[in-house]
Amino acid sequence: MDNSPAMNPTRSLADWLAHCAAMHPKTMDLSLERTVQVARTLGIQFEVPVIIVAGTNGKGSTCAMLESIARHAGYRTGLYQKPELVHFTERCKINGHAVEEAVLLPHFEAVERARGDTTLTQFEFTTLVIARALSMAEVDVVILEVGLGGRYDSVNAFDSDVAVITSIDLDHMQWLGPDRESIGLEKAQIMRPGRPCVVSDPVPPASVVKHGESIGADLWLVGRDFNHQGDRQQWSWSGRGRRYSGMSYPALRGANQLINAAGAIAALIALKDRLPINAQAVRTGLALVDLPGRFQIVPGQPALVLDVAHNAQSVAALAANLDAMGFYPRTHAVFGAMADKDIPGLLAHIVPLVDVWHLCPLPNPRSAAVSDLEAMVATAAQGRIGGAPAVHRHADPAAALAAAVAAADPADRIVVFGSFYTVGGVLKAGLPRLGAPHAASPPA
Repeated sequence: MDNSPAMNPTRSLADWLAHCAAMHPKTMDLSLERTVQVARTLGIQFEVPVIIVAGTNGKGSTCAMLESIARHAGYRTGLYQKPELVHFTERCKINGHAVEEAVLLPHFEAVERARGDTTLTQFEFTTLVIARALSMAEVDVVILEVGLGGRYDSVNAFDSDVAVITSIDLDHMQWLGPDRESIGLEKAQIMRPGRPCVVSDPVPPASVVKHGESIGADLWLVGRDFNHQGDRQQWSWSGRGRRYSGMSYPALRGANQLINAAGAIAALIALKDRLPINAQAVRTGLALVDLPGRFQIVPGQPALVLDVAHNAQSVAALAANLDAMGFYPRTHAVFGAMADKDIPGLLAHIVPLVDVWHLCPLPNPRSAAVSDLEAMVATAAQGRIGGAPAVHRHADPAAALAAAVAAADPADRIVVFGSFYTVGGVLKAGLPRLGAPHAASPPA
C-alpha cells in the first residue's frame, strides 16, 4: 500500500513538510536542474510580470515595499517570501495575506506526482509548490525572494521581468565564496539578457556590474540611473526621467531602509510599461508597509525591539538604529544564532550597547550551543566601557524574553535578534506587549 502523502488526501501541511524533509539526504544541495526539470513537468508559467529579489540583506524589506506599493496602486499581488517567523504559510502571500493551508495542499500533491523519481530538497519542493500556487492565482504581479545566493537557488528556475539585487555582504561563505566579489557573482546570476536589473547596493561588487554588462542586462545602478537623498523630515527619489519629492520616510524603521525603498521604486519604474504606478501609490505604499521583525519597535515598558539581523552587516545596521533611539538606562539582549554565522563579527558591532545578555539555543540543528555563545560574548566584551555585561542562559527564546522582562526596569529596552528563529520564538504566542513588574502601580 502506498502511504505517500500524494495518495492520502487527508494529509496536513505538517505531514507534507515532514515528507519533504525526509526525501533528500541533504537539507541543502546546490543545483538548479532538479527544480527546472519538475517545473517543466508541472508546466509552471507566469502570465504576469515577475520581480525576483536577491541579496544578502534587505531582500525581505524590498519585497514588502514592492508588494505594498503595488497593492496601493490597485494591483493584485503574489509574494513568495522566506523564511517564515512562525507559520510556514507566511511564505506565500496573496494580496498581502498569508494563504490558508488548504490552498497549498493540492500543489504539494501536484509536485509530488510530477517529480517522479527525482528527489527534491525541502526548499526545492516547497518553492515549486508556492510557485505553482502563485502562477495559478488571480494576481497582477508576482514577487519572488531568493533564499540563498542566486545561481543555484530554486527561484532562479523562473525568469524575471525585473531583477533586484540588494546589499551584498559576507554570509553563507561556505556555499557562495570567501569574499563579496564571489558572493556578488553568485547573486548576479538572477539577471537576464536584455531585461532590467536594479542593483540597490550603493557600492556593488565589480563582479555584479561586469556580469550584467557581459550578458547585456539593463543595469540600474545607484548614482548613475537612480538616487535618493533626504533630511530629517523627508526624502526624495530620482531616476530615468522620474522624480518623487517630499516623501515621508518608509514605515520600516532604520536609515538602511532608504536603500531598499530606492531599489523598490526603481524596479517598479523599470516595469512602468506593464505595471504603471502613480506617485500616490509610491507614497502610501511606503508609508504603510509592514514587515515584522525588521527593526520592529513594540511600545511598552520596557520597549521591545525585534530584528532578524544575523550577519555582520545587518547587525551593524541594527546597532546604528539602536544608537539613534535615544537614552535607555540599560539594554537587554535576547540572542540566539546559527553556528555557521560569523558570530564574533556580528557581536563586535553590538556588544558596546548591551548591558545584559539572555542567551538561548534555537530549534534548528545548525543552532549554536549556548555555551559557545557565552564564550564568544565574553571574548567580544573584553575591555568594554562600563565593564563586562551580565550573561544568562535559557532554554529557548520565549524563556529568554520572559527572564529579560522580569529583570528589566520600565525605562529599559530589550532587543531580540540573531536569527529568524530567535524572533519567531518570541512571536509564537503572538506579539508581546510588555509590562515590566516594576511598572505596576504600588498597592494602595
